[in-house]
Order: sequence, then structure tokens, then C-alpha cells
Amino acid sequence: MRLKLNLLKYLSLDLGVHGRASGQRKQWRSALLASLLLAWPGINALAEEGGTGHYLPGSFASFMDGVATQETLIARINLVHYDGDVSVQRPLPIAGLTTVDAEARSTALGLTVFWRPEWGTLSEKWGYGMSATVPLMDVEVEATVTAAPGSYRAQSSLSGLGDILLMPLMFNYNVNPDLNINTRLTVYAPTGSYQVGRLANTSKNYWSFEPTVGVMYFGQKNGIELSLFSGICYNTENPDTDYKSGSQFHLDGTLAQHFPFAGGISSVGVTGYYYDQISDDTGSGAVFGAFRAKTTAIGPSVSYIKNLANSELLAELKWLHETETQNRLQGDTIFFKAMLSF
Repeated sequence: MRLKLNLLKYLSLDLGVHGRASGQRKQWRSALLASLLLAWPGINALAEEGGTGHYLPGSFASFMDGVATQETLIARINLVHYDGDVSVQRPLPIAGLTTVDAEARSTALGLTVFWRPEWGTLSEKWGYGMSATVPLMDVEVEATVTAAPGSYRAQSSLSGLGDILLMPLMFNYNVNPDLNINTRLTVYAPTGSYQVGRLANTSKNYWSFEPTVGVMYFGQKNGIELSLFSGICYNTENPDTDYKSGSQFHLDGTLAQHFPFAGGISSVGVTGYYYDQISDDTGSGAVFGAFRAKTTAIGPSVSYIKNLANSELLAELKWLHETETQNRLQGDTIFFKAMLSF
């Protein structure tokens, strides 16, 4: 099947920049495949002790999470909302407190800046870039706190800066026009607000380091996409609670069909992830011992790309519903991302 609009012109992983008139468009298309969308620190509103980590599952899942093949500088807006809870019987340690029946809602708005420098072209097939994401968060947590001589219901909310995410090392390798492999190192910095005994925090209060590898197939003639991203997040100790969270493994992926629509290119597909803590929580604050977390999720995703007068627009919307969850919140995440090139 040949698409009416040639996907190679919109989405090729190895487009060059030829001429002033088309340079901006091709540069931006390259950035589409590269720009970090969002790996939100702290979106689930709880510290890692609460069964969540810095990495938000589902963040790296599609062709847009690659690494640019041409020199470019872009900015994008990311919006994500999470709503989840745990069963009444399931305990969670939150910011030094022991809780049950926890509920959390969080909305984050962030700006991602991606830079592919001119010297980022390491060879004909290899490329380099870097990225940073600054999130602003609104968090609300309600839970029953268990403490002697009895328990009580508490609620906490907080708005402000979250933990900044840095990607100083991002590399890509173009196997062929349909297949790309990329790697990156993500650093999560504890720049948000954290307070022991406060249910809602915008920071995890520790550093995390996460290597990730992505493999993306994008059929330039058939419009079929199959993207897989896998990584492990390593955490330092929370100095205020003496709690060192175990490492988490995640596998995220998207299967989608891209096609011409309304003067642009649209896609319909499914996104899912598997998230598993592969080592025990440790430290004097780890009152529940190993406390390993696990979850899976799946849901629909759509995207749209369109040329405008002097720019181009890309938007993506996806909803992920969690299932098979243990030792963490279970709920729904809605991602919306939009980028405009000038």
C-alpha cells in the first residue's frame, strides 16, 4: 500500500537539510523523531517509598521519542494527568508516614528543550543530542495515616516546581530508513519541594540515573510503526527518610498505523508498558522490607502532524489504564503533547 502523502517526506529517520526554504521543515521533522516527550518526575505524587519512581511508565513509547538526525533546537509543551488509588488494606510508606487507602491526583505541565548541535553528527549513521525537561506540578494526596494511638484521615496538596529531568547523552543509529536504534542516559535531579510528614510533595528527594535503549520500526511505505523502549532506573537514598528505593525495569511500546488525514498525517494505535522493580528497597526507613512494585498498562493513542503557513504542528494524545498492580498506586494516565516549529 502506498500512502497518498509520502510518509518519507514527513517522518524519515534520515532526512537531510537542503536549502533555506525546506531546511526548517526537515530540521523539525528530524526533531520529531528525536525530541524527548516527557519522563515526568514525581507525577504519581508519592515518593518512591510509596511504590512509584521517577520514571513515569509510558513516557518513552513511540517514534517521537527518538534522537534527531539533523541539527535542530526545539521546544515542546507536555501535559500529563494521573488519577489513582490503592486498596483499603494495602499500606504505603509516604514521606516517612505509614498510610492505607491512599488516593492521589496530579497534573503536570512541562517544557522540554531538545538540542541537536551541528557537531552532533558523529558519522553518516550515528548522531548525538541532549535534552532537558522542567515540570510544574499540582499534586493532591489523601490517605489514612496509621500512627499510635490510632489512625486519622489526612489530605495534602501542593503546587510548584517538580524534579528536573536532564538527558546529557542521547545517541541514535540509523540501521536503514525503516529502522532506528537509540540510547540515552537520563538524570533526575531533586529540584522540587519535599517535606517529611507531608503527603503531597513535588520531589522524590533523591537522584535517579536511567539508561534506556529504544528500537523503532517505521515503514515509510506502509505507515506501520512498532516502537519498543526499555530501561532501568537506579536510585540514590532519600537522606530525609533513610530509604533507598530498589531499581525499576520498564518496557514501553507502541503499535500504530499512520495515514493521510485532513491535509496532514495522522495515526491510530495502542500503547502499553510493563514496569517491575527488580531489586529490594533498603535502609532504616524501608519499614516494609523489599516492597517491590509492579504494574502493567495499555490504552489507545492518536497523533497528528500538519504543515502550517510558516511552521508545522504535531500533537499526540494517549490514555493508559493500569492493571495487575502491586505495592503502588493503580489508576489512569492521560498524556497530551504538542509541538509547533517556527
